[in-house]
Amino acid sequence: MKNSRLSLRTALKFVILLGVVSLFADATYEGARSIAGPYLAVLGASAAIVGIVSGFGELIGYGLRSLFGYISDKTGKYWTMTILGYALNLLAVPLLALAGRWEIAAFLMIAERMGKAVRTPARDAMLSHATAQTGRGWGFGLHEAMDQIGGMLGPAVVALVLYFRGGYRNAFGLLLIPALLALGVLAVARFQYPHPRDFEESQEKQGKKGFPRIFWIYLAAVALLAAGFADFPLIAYHFKKASILSDEWVPVFYAIAMGVDALAALVFGRLFDRKGIPVMAIAALISSLFAPLVFLGGFYSALLGMTLWGVGMGAQESIMRAAIAEMVPANRRGSAYGLFNTGFGVFWFLGSALMGILYSISLPSMIAFSVVAQFLSVPLLLWIKRMTDAKAK
Repeated sequence: MKNSRLSLRTALKFVILLGVVSLFADATYEGARSIAGPYLAVLGASAAIVGIVSGFGELIGYGLRSLFGYISDKTGKYWTMTILGYALNLLAVPLLALAGRWEIAAFLMIAERMGKAVRTPARDAMLSHATAQTGRGWGFGLHEAMDQIGGMLGPAVVALVLYFRGGYRNAFGLLLIPALLALGVLAVARFQYPHPRDFEESQEKQGKKGFPRIFWIYLAAVALLAAGFADFPLIAYHFKKASILSDEWVPVFYAIAMGVDALAALVFGRLFDRKGIPVMAIAALISSLFAPLVFLGGFYSALLGMTLWGVGMGAQESIMRAAIAEMVPANRRGSAYGLFNTGFGVFWFLGSALMGILYSISLPSMIAFSVVAQFLSVPLLLWIKRMTDAKAK
């Protein structure tokens, strides 16, 4: 019992350390993300260029995760991939302050997304070992909560810089501070916990090639959620076009959504440990209501809609990763997380592109697509629940 408590305590410390890394990292790149579009415009980029850079960056950031997840499993160099990815991910942000042309800024924004693709599968695989001790949902939920606290603080700081007329370059330069703090804490975590896999006692090998059927059904369910979940740039575009918010309020609403995301990750992560995958179905039903509130209402309706958007983000980010750790053996999780994130990102990109087109043609059609796509994920999630129950018997 003493060893069990010790393992739990050390595993929790590891999760918290990586959570602190994510807090500072999110403060860095989410702060940058909240003003990336306007900054490109100031440097002379057209609206089409802004959309292409944003979309291509996300496609790179998600699309290459399957490759880097496979590499991390094949080489076993999880820490190396994580450190290299974070370095690229974070140091590209303050360099934006020095960009004199939109082409350079676009390159750095895409490089930042590339860094996230490199480090995410390896980091999540390491986290999955620690969550065997803390509880899958709680461990990933705690990490996501800390992650999104940073996601809330970064845009808030950027909003303050703009409010006091500091300008975009000063805002990007200031983000060097959380970037260096994140890399410093990451180095501490690496030296204190060089072998995170030791947290998990059962590390059985996969007997056959490929992933279990339940994994593919789960991927299909989450693909539907991703397709129907509008990306923030489209929401921010609507706020500006419909004159719902002033420029200073846009990053504030994003920061509020990140705060809700953090709280939802903790709540739904704990519920997942107790009730399983149906909790994600409930979260999907709740978050599906964000679109009509955000795109059809005024200031307070949009605020409520962004709150539900944050609920969906928090529940997805905590439960999605926790569920995969239960479905896939330890030695294949880097590949599983990479493939899963690639699928999620591709369908988010396709869904966002379609919603952008529908927004210009018919706002009600766009809202209907968002709601229906998320609703369609629920039967698949309940099917997974039945498969899990049948396997347990």
